[in-house]
Amino acid sequence: MLLHQQFVRMAKKFSSKIAIKDRTTNQSLTFSKALIGALILTSKFKKYDKGFIGIMIPTSAGCALASVAALMSGRIPVMINYSTGAEANARYAQKKCRFNTIIASKALLDKIGCPVIEGMVMIEDLMKGVTTADKLKAALKSMLPVKLLLNTIHKGAEDDYVVMLFTSGSEKDPKAVPLTHRNIVSNIESFTKVISITSSDIILSNLVFYHVFGLTVDLWVPLYLGMTMITYANPLDFQTISNIAREERPTLMVGTPSFFWGYLQKSEPGDYKSFRLMVSGADKCPDALRGEFKKKHGVTLLEGYGTTETSPVISVNSHEFNRPGSTGRVIPGLQVRIENFETGEDCKTGEVGKIMVKGDSVMKGYFEDPEQTAEVLKDGWYNTGDMGFLDGEGYLWHAGRFKRFTKIGGEMVSLVKVEGVLEKLLPEGVKCCVVEISDEKKGSYIVAAVSAGINKTEILRKMMKELPIISLPRQFVVIEELPMMGTGKIDFRRVTQMVGEMEEVTGDAR
Repeated sequence: MLLHQQFVRMAKKFSSKIAIKDRTTNQSLTFSKALIGALILTSKFKKYDKGFIGIMIPTSAGCALASVAALMSGRIPVMINYSTGAEANARYAQKKCRFNTIIASKALLDKIGCPVIEGMVMIEDLMKGVTTADKLKAALKSMLPVKLLLNTIHKGAEDDYVVMLFTSGSEKDPKAVPLTHRNIVSNIESFTKVISITSSDIILSNLVFYHVFGLTVDLWVPLYLGMTMITYANPLDFQTISNIAREERPTLMVGTPSFFWGYLQKSEPGDYKSFRLMVSGADKCPDALRGEFKKKHGVTLLEGYGTTETSPVISVNSHEFNRPGSTGRVIPGLQVRIENFETGEDCKTGEVGKIMVKGDSVMKGYFEDPEQTAEVLKDGWYNTGDMGFLDGEGYLWHAGRFKRFTKIGGEMVSLVKVEGVLEKLLPEGVKCCVVEISDEKKGSYIVAAVSAGINKTEILRKMMKELPIISLPRQFVVIEELPMMGTGKIDFRRVTQMVGEMEEVTGDAR
């Protein structure tokens, strides 16, 4: 099964149904019109070099159709992060993947202050250049029977690249992750069955498509199943998202905990009551968030887990099988084993170790980077770099990044666990990020960055009831705006740098 061909099948099957309702531009496209739009863009994209083609457009109907058209024209979309360092990211992508053309949005460039760089083609200019003849030709082609229509577009194979993504870079420079049709299709087929997503669902798609969570779930799931997607370009516009949820009555939404906190705070009771499924991922979902969402909106916030390299879903809770605090059961088609980080042996049930994954959703390897690939892939097993354990009933529990563990006094300390305890004790609205600071003379120690001043003595006294002394933060620092990435994750790397810079200036993190 190929993604762009499946889109054609769904477009023919659900021709009069709304495919995309774009709340940023207030446009609605039926599947029939979406197919015509994709065919028009396909003819335009054929003028550019074969191989990779960059896409730097916000979450919208335009970005969705450009992604489909790239595949239909035989090109591979390279999704470019525009939220931070857009110009540098675009140039990095061009250099890494050796391509020139980037389909960009002039409105986006103006908004973020990014200059037009060599190779950029504006989607607005492409659409202005569409003639009546272009529209007529695409409309006639769209009327062909499915088999004939599929013969007019790029065919390809399941193991062909379908997209090039870049890791978030929260810990190091981004790596180029090519995913195949087989990777994403197998993931969609598995997790949509687990949580019972069907063509009758309506998804609120507001995550960025340059991140795998948004790309697979918010873009390809609705196109693959023939669902209606309601797009909105800014997931941080909490008030507008809440208004859209109340007005459009979607049934499905995925997001990160930081986004769900924003929606919770800016919404009125019942704004989200139409949702049948709400899934949180990309970061640990706090118990308080689950509880407050249920109380305010009557919706159970489910938690899942995945990585860019696994397309992304590895495990997810469902209404039928939900163990709050865990990341759910491993989806069909994937195997997970927990490996002891010192011996390499399989861990016992309940024992924390490295999460290793194998299956059709796992990438072939990083793009033209055999060294990095060899570090994480061995005999088909992908080392996620995350720590966790499986319980007796097959639920996967995430314990944090391996790099978010630190050795203090000879003991492995989970910074995520420290963070979890601290989160429960902080005043409402105060966010935190716990990081490790290395000191060659005194050894590593823990610093807690909080978004507002707190009573440190009282907080530490309460933390001592749940954590050993070696796990307690040695210092607290105030960073009013904890740096975030466009995906909604806290940028741990930047927080660590900021805390380190504070120490250099003051000689003490306090």
